Amino acid sequence: MNKEKWNLELSEYIKQGETSRVEKARNWETAIGLQEVDGLKPTRYLLDTAKEHIEGNIDIEEVKNRINSYYEKQGARKEFERNEEADKVSVRITEILSENAFNFSPLELLSIHKRLFIGIYSEAGKYRDYNFTKKEWILNDDTVIYSAYESINDALEYDFNQERVFSYKNLSMDESIKHLCRFISNIWQVHPFCEGNTRTTAVFLIKYLRTFGFNVNDDVFAENSWYFRNALVRANYKNYEKNVFEDISYLEKFFYNLLTNTNYELKNRYMHIDYNQSMKKNSTSKKNCTLEQQAILNIIENNPMIKQEDIALSINKSIRTVKNYMADMQDKGIIERKNGKRNGEWIIKK
Repeated sequence: MNKEKWNLELSEYIKQGETSRVEKARNWETAIGLQEVDGLKPTRYLLDTAKEHIEGNIDIEEVKNRINSYYEKQGARKEFERNEEADKVSVRITEILSENAFNFSPLELLSIHKRLFIGIYSEAGKYRDYNFTKKEWILNDDTVIYSAYESINDALEYDFNQERVFSYKNLSMDESIKHLCRFISNIWQVHPFCEGNTRTTAVFLIKYLRTFGFNVNDDVFAENSWYFRNALVRANYKNYEKNVFEDISYLEKFFYNLLTNTNYELKNRYMHIDYNQSMKKNSTSKKNCTLEQQAILNIIENNPMIKQEDIALSINKSIRTVKNYMADMQDKGIIERKNGKRNGEWIIKK
């Protein structure tokens, strides 16, 4: 089904503003939109059934029963597999998003995966037990380096514990978004599930954000789920030989749109490593820079207001090392700081 068509049909319920229907319609928009992550499209039957649910004619259990019966009648035919996954997972996401229950833990992540994909993937609700790579078109078929399967439990426990003790009190929205981006990016990079990882991460994220009282703009996920995944890829990929570095700015733009109704343009092609490099034809290159210092130059050229802490994260160096590099670059007249520490920016001197 055409994306614009189902989106338009569901958005009509939101425009009408009837409270009992708006929340259901938003959950359905998000659930169906997230299928785009894996190139899946819902059927007309799913959309018609969803509309009956939104209108209050049937409950979510009846939706599940109808979808299950529909595919039982189709039989185990390969041509229906992708439609079946799109329809069933959309229903399950809608159900989970409609529930208030939530537990901030790796077990919740595991539970969400099981609920979404039971009967679809044999490994539903299980961590992967092998290592793998995934070719990404935005990386010219290169791959992100994911956590080794033996360390999945430890990596998740560490990331969750770090987030659990972190305090958002007195943080600005900018600071909160940067931290949330880093947390969810780390969880995704662990990649505990070989299939369905991004959809599981997205559902977990939405549920987590709601515990903060955020008024999540569901349209952002509904319309940009593929962008969300690619932004996670770029946040976790670096290749020094190709002069490409981890870049979380794309994910930050997604979060700003999601949480603050900002209207950043979210285009997948902007994240392609060739697109980025073509935009840097006139980028600054300094012969008296080390490899690491050149990496810093590339980063601050894209984001002059970036903090040294974020640069350190991007190039996997300590903050002390980054400060030493940048002090040396200032001494050599390569960069300078203008307008102070808090609201200043880095200037690359030509």
